[in-house]
Amino acid sequence: MKKAIYPGSFDPVTNGHMDMIYRASKIVDELVVGVLNNSAKNSLFSVEERVSMLEEMTCGIENVTVSSFDGLMVDYMDEIGATIVVRGLRAVTDFEYELQIAQTNHKVNPRIDTIFLTTSLEYSYLSSTIVKEFASYGGDISNFVPERFIHDIYAKYNINK
Repeated sequence: MKKAIYPGSFDPVTNGHMDMIYRASKIVDELVVGVLNNSAKNSLFSVEERVSMLEEMTCGIENVTVSSFDGLMVDYMDEIGATIVVRGLRAVTDFEYELQIAQTNHKVNPRIDTIFLTTSLEYSYLSSTIVKEFASYGGDISNFVPERFIHDIYAKYNINK
């Protein structure tokens, strides 16, 4: 059985993240969306909120579960029995960074392999950082995130839309 993890901060979840989840779920038997709990980062949404958002968005995908983790991803992968990491690539610059991480993970645990999926063209520009930047100024984020969460994102900036 091919069990994979799609790790990230998902702060907030974007349409690009959802596209990657749908596509990766068709490649592996089981996909765990792993929400990184990074206490050093000042996140817009709590870990619990991000997990809840992703659970809501993936509830119709039978082979997808959502959980949070902290510490090293390779240790968490051992815990859950995953051997594949799914990562999205938007541009060549992403590849250089992601390749280094993939090689390090494989060196630490030779059972771990990384699958790189190029983002769909309509999301190649998109990141959570861009969403937060636009939202913080009241910009239109309707093309960036699932409609269900637009109000929640603006509310974090005390913006009524």
